[in-house]
Amino acid sequence: MDLNQIVADLGLFLPEIILTGVVLLVVLYDLFQDAEHSIRSGYLAMGGLVLTLLAVLMQDTSAPTGIFSNMLAVDGFSNFLKVIVSIGAILVMWMSFNSNELKGRRVGEYYVLILVLTLGMYFLVSATHLLSIYISLEMVSLMSFLLSGYLKEQMRSNEAAIKYVVFGAFSSGILLYGFSLLYGLTGSTSIFEIQAALAAGNVQPALLLMVLVMVLVGFGYKIAAVPFHFWTPDVYEGAPVPITAFLSVAPKAAGFAIIIRFFNVVFSGDGNPNMEAWSALENLNWQAVISLLAILSMTVGNVIAIQQSNIKRMLAYSSIAHAGYMLLGVVVADQTGIAAILYYAGVYMLMNLGAFFVAIHVKNAFDTEEIEEYKMLGYKAPVLGVIMTIFMFSLTGLPPTGGFIAKFYIFRSLIEYGDMYFWLAIIGLINGVISLYYYMRVVKAMYFGKMELPERIHQAPLNVTVLLVILALPLLLGWMIGDPLSGYAQSAVHFFVN
Repeated sequence: MDLNQIVADLGLFLPEIILTGVVLLVVLYDLFQDAEHSIRSGYLAMGGLVLTLLAVLMQDTSAPTGIFSNMLAVDGFSNFLKVIVSIGAILVMWMSFNSNELKGRRVGEYYVLILVLTLGMYFLVSATHLLSIYISLEMVSLMSFLLSGYLKEQMRSNEAAIKYVVFGAFSSGILLYGFSLLYGLTGSTSIFEIQAALAAGNVQPALLLMVLVMVLVGFGYKIAAVPFHFWTPDVYEGAPVPITAFLSVAPKAAGFAIIIRFFNVVFSGDGNPNMEAWSALENLNWQAVISLLAILSMTVGNVIAIQQSNIKRMLAYSSIAHAGYMLLGVVVADQTGIAAILYYAGVYMLMNLGAFFVAIHVKNAFDTEEIEEYKMLGYKAPVLGVIMTIFMFSLTGLPPTGGFIAKFYIFRSLIEYGDMYFWLAIIGLINGVISLYYYMRVVKAMYFGKMELPERIHQAPLNVTVLLVILALPLLLGWMIGDPLSGYAQSAVHFFVN
């Protein structure tokens, strides 16, 4: 690679360079802050993320390309996910300022870890080489381990971190073994060269199926799909609530990004990542494998969520179910399905972060995470009650919320693909009905039961209320104003490097 090419690649690498600079700046700044004022490091980190987000939005992706010898891709697809991840990190930092769990702590390192986690996800959604995929995945995992155990003096936080590390190491080892087999079969670590080798048809289907299963284990762990989900409830319950919210959204979106990019490039027959089938697997019923994972994730997540009394554990199991809904789009694997997944990821970020943020404030104000103790919240805190109801309706997929539109796009992609997947859409609808029970249980607790007027009305701080309104309004009004997110998702799929 000559110097001119390196300079050109660095120009396309600008958001990552800015974010790396912000990480170093926050680390140095925090050295000069005492524990009482370390929150200022959070404001600096949040400002740096906003600057990074602007750099991503200003990047021209009309000509998708690979950089650093095709180690990373710069295209509309990766930029869409970077925007999702950046907004999620900004919102989590915003809410962390109001979390009682973090008060009285030196939190500079906390915000640094979030920044590095975000940087790892930037690399992950762009990775096009087995080495860059693995390193970025480990970078995301290591930061997630540290953040989940951040409340180190609490037993459940320590338990969360240990379980996360154990399951993470197990899945990482299997993924790495699958990558080594793939390298041995094709003689390359670039996903584009691997695609060319597999398209030649010289690899035995049985070996290819083994590789597929191993890679799915590694990626399935990251998106918390069944049966790779066992770490999720305990980690989500033990981690600080803002981190639980972040882990339920951003790494899941990044995980789906690498699943889409890896499988839709490596297993495509003609190098076209937006094809209707992975023709390198034409002798294998790969769609049945993905369909089974989707059904298990939806059903297990929803059924076990019914049994939960803790709001964090309930949302943890519901996040497993939502991973199943998004996997339905992977079954289709064409432009419509991929765009539906991207749209779902954007909407899911809003509604799930919103639900967790309400849970944070309820914990701060009323010292509870139990759903039964949300009784009469709609009357004690009317604004919180209305906003939480919007999030619950959207997570269920009830019209006219954004969650309904997101599920509609997923189910439409299945039906348009062919009658053979109509049954998957039916199973998805049935699971939506199941989820209605436990989401509406929260609404029931807030509004129904023995009527006792509260002695005083609780009003959340202005910055919390503003944040919750910012999250809730798009879920109600997006479809009325043409829903720009849908167009953005469609555009992202068209500009996909291959």
